[in-house]
Amino acid sequence: MSSIFEITQKDASGRIGKLVTRHGTIETPTIMPVINPNIPLIDIDEMKDIGAQILITNSYIIYRSEKLHDKALNEGLHELIGFDGPIMTDSGSFQLSVYGDVEITNEEIIDFQKKIGSDIAVPLDIPTPPDVSYEKASSEINTTVERLKKAREKFTDDMLLAGPVQGSTYSDLREKCAQELTELDFDVYPIGAVVPLMEDYRYSKLVDVIVSSKKGLKPSSPVHLFGAGHPMGFALEVALGCDLFDSAAYALYAKNKRYITVYGTYHLENLHYLPCSCPVCANYTAQELKSAENNVELLAKHNLYVTFEEMNLIKQSIKEGDLLELVEQRCRSHPRLLEALKTMYKYSDWLEKYNPVTKSTIFYCGPESSKRPEVLHFSKRIERFTVNGSAIIRSNSTKQDDEFDNILMFKPPLGTFPVELLETYPFNIETISSPDYESIEVALLNTIKLIEQNPEANFTFVYEYDLYHPLLDKISEMANLVRKYE
Repeated sequence: MSSIFEITQKDASGRIGKLVTRHGTIETPTIMPVINPNIPLIDIDEMKDIGAQILITNSYIIYRSEKLHDKALNEGLHELIGFDGPIMTDSGSFQLSVYGDVEITNEEIIDFQKKIGSDIAVPLDIPTPPDVSYEKASSEINTTVERLKKAREKFTDDMLLAGPVQGSTYSDLREKCAQELTELDFDVYPIGAVVPLMEDYRYSKLVDVIVSSKKGLKPSSPVHLFGAGHPMGFALEVALGCDLFDSAAYALYAKNKRYITVYGTYHLENLHYLPCSCPVCANYTAQELKSAENNVELLAKHNLYVTFEEMNLIKQSIKEGDLLELVEQRCRSHPRLLEALKTMYKYSDWLEKYNPVTKSTIFYCGPESSKRPEVLHFSKRIERFTVNGSAIIRSNSTKQDDEFDNILMFKPPLGTFPVELLETYPFNIETISSPDYESIEVALLNTIKLIEQNPEANFTFVYEYDLYHPLLDKISEMANLVRKYE
């Protein structure tokens, strides 16, 4: 695995990496535009100009078309598509999930993908939808794993083989499936059957599915989130450790006259202005776009531009170490995404394992920031602080500072720490001057922890906020509490 995927930069569980295929190396995270071999909506060269490094198409559609089938076998997949970079091929599992059956076996579709020269092939797994019975999900996992095992045993050449992780909405089954596939040593691990969750805006459950799947995989494994094509969720999904995304949304939305932004989608008929400066939007007004004969193609191009723009911003955020700030901003664009953000921070203990231990600074973006892995990381290390003698805990300097042996800083949401660390990470966190209840609570809990582990010290806590919290009563039993606004 390490020979084909190299991680070069990390933030949260997100990463920038290099995935090596026989048709070139791609930088992740990235989007694979979905290509319908029968009806390409955008010229392939234009797709490359917009940012496409790798494409994905459906080998089952090619297999069923006599014209496409023969050309793919005779000339190869890349000649058929007109693309000289890496191409991933799906197996027909989506058709299986929609129509209930496909006219091909697992062995046949894998063999066909190999013959036409696919760079990343997908066996015929069973995409178990959300909310089926536990027994059904477990049974279909067994069938999927058996098929994948046979595919892995048969194909060992330089064609990369994907092992889709299934398990419906059951976290334990997702993790178990991922563990079993890890033992089979696949090259890429798609997380399958999540489109229904995204269609129903069940982003919170999507977080559970991604994290449980990731827990069963090696941290170094490249992960593909099947069917995730709308940019409003990319930051969250990358932060959870997804590397590859396939987007049919750019085309499907365009055909329905829908205009994609990172904050949601507009119907073209409702647009009076174009809130974008991509080449399409820079050359058309909203009215001109509505009346253009080729507006479906133009919308598809705009949608693809926006999609790649967001992914570039995400990669820059990983470089800067502020991916979680971007996640929090994006997740406030929709209530269901905000719910997903809260769910993500339920896994802060897991995120903390992969989050870099040093960054430039943190920006507090709201109550959810109190649950960030950096805050948890500090809480686990409070025991390293030893306090002897007298100590003052305060948020701003006081005239009494010189009267104490130790000067400690109180800064929500972190808590209490030596003032000498104030300009270092993570204590240089940028916060608001009037902390919210959640950040005060976490900071007070950490302060109580510090006081409890130094019973011989004499603490004076100068609380300088007018927001009351019940934990102050407990602190008053442990230290000399001075409430500035009383």
